[in-house]
Amino acid sequence: MPSSEDDDSENHFQPPIISADGLVSANSPFIFIGGIPRSGTTLMRAMMDAHPMIRCGEETRVIPRILALRSQWKKSEKEWKRLQEAGVDDHVINAAIASFIVQVIAGHGTPAARLCNKDPFTLKSTTYLAELFPNGKFVLMIRDGRATVHSIISRKVTITGFDLNDYRQCLTKWNAGIGIMYDQCNQVGPTKCIMVYYEQLVLHPEAEMKRLLNFLDIPWNSSVLHHEAVIGKEISLSKTERSSDQVVKPVNLDALSKWVGQIPADVVTDMAQIAPMLQVLGYDPNANPPNYGKPDDIVVKKTKDVHDNGERWYKKAVEVVNDPGRVDPPA
Repeated sequence: MPSSEDDDSENHFQPPIISADGLVSANSPFIFIGGIPRSGTTLMRAMMDAHPMIRCGEETRVIPRILALRSQWKKSEKEWKRLQEAGVDDHVINAAIASFIVQVIAGHGTPAARLCNKDPFTLKSTTYLAELFPNGKFVLMIRDGRATVHSIISRKVTITGFDLNDYRQCLTKWNAGIGIMYDQCNQVGPTKCIMVYYEQLVLHPEAEMKRLLNFLDIPWNSSVLHHEAVIGKEISLSKTERSSDQVVKPVNLDALSKWVGQIPADVVTDMAQIAPMLQVLGYDPNANPPNYGKPDDIVVKKTKDVHDNGERWYKKAVEVVNDPGRVDPPA
């Protein structure tokens, strides 16, 4: 049963799922991971899932949809008025959505001390989620938009509104989407939302994961540096997620600059105007290729392992997807 403290709170929720760790409610310290798809959200959740205290699991896909539905209601003056007149006011809707999210996060995987949700587009609703979950924290994955868009197009990742035949249009969409997430992360502030750059996570995984776990108030555990060792054991992957075949591998350098030389020349020339968020985020829109930094020795070693044992990693990747044809063959 909910505690008396829950009963006296402003929001009222359905009885939360009971786990081995106690009650899970809107006051639980949930972790939300998001960003534009293909920005390293799956890698981040896999690394965090390797920590014995954390459970993220696969994308739910329904959480961003319920958030988008609520946003649609708010945008329609007629629809919102109908809801209010029916007694379905902010209080009722917020309580219902929070309860829905609690049940989905807690129910779609095993119990853990810290529960985490990874649905990329949830962070377009960071400010709203921060109201629903006062003890929640947010991890915004940032990646060079050129690399993100190249990955979306080359891997045929279908995202509503993105034209996979048009780099210019996709970069414009990336710019708008990351702009919203960036602004909302800043609005809730650095005690609630942390930005993690994919490139720095790949180049310096230990330093970045220590920074992240410190932000989340979770003790350091070196298992987060070796997620590939527990994929298929403690960590489950979705066969339909487009990143599953990549995160079976250890952290490596291969994806950092794949986009270089692949974007149409006219788009490259206009990059600063098409995607001004590149500069806001600290990327040089005119650098082809950019200098992201020097990798740690462990990353160089793991990248060599991926290359030297390409067939083995390829077979592992094929095992975790429904469509083996999309898996990159070994170099």
